[in-house]
Amino acid sequence: MLSITIMAITFGVVFLAELPDKTAMAGLVLGTRYRASYVFAGVAAAFAVHVALAIAAGSVLTLLPQRLVQAVVGVLFLAGAAMLLLKKSDDGDEGIKAPSDQSFWKVSGAGFMLILVAEFGDLTQIMTANLAARYDSPLSVGLGAVLALWAVAGLGIVGGRTLLRYVPLKLITKIAAGLMLVLAGLSLYEAVAG
Repeated sequence: MLSITIMAITFGVVFLAELPDKTAMAGLVLGTRYRASYVFAGVAAAFAVHVALAIAAGSVLTLLPQRLVQAVVGVLFLAGAAMLLLKKSDDGDEGIKAPSDQSFWKVSGAGFMLILVAEFGDLTQIMTANLAARYDSPLSVGLGAVLALWAVAGLGIVGGRTLLRYVPLKLITKIAAGLMLVLAGLSLYEAVAG
């Protein structure tokens, strides 16, 4: 069953966590070099693959005892918040190697491969699995996560430079970490309270 509330929560958490991520910057770099629609097609496809894998992992977690799952999810959200707050800022283009021509398949393929490799096991993929386990609504979590990742990719590809002029990256990171701390607290409370 589709829940707009769960979709909105997932969208918000994943969107804020992905904004300061290296892949948003990589999308920005690719978007300045190549046709934006080609880059977005590849990046969007890679994010869809990642969300599907995260939902599958989260669905497996729902088979475990509920209190144990809540405790694990809470600890993972705490770890995610710590990762966001303690990570060092990366500047640069992440070593992106540009495709030699502007064809759709070369550009979208470069975007797809970059995101597929860079995002595997990334914080937002782990958070998506956590949210899928927490809410036991894979469709709602999957749609919220993929829409958030696509929104960040679109912002990064088309308007990343403008956004960063008005909203400091550190503020976005702190807001995302704060949301993860709230979710960690809720999950740990549910694990203890039963």
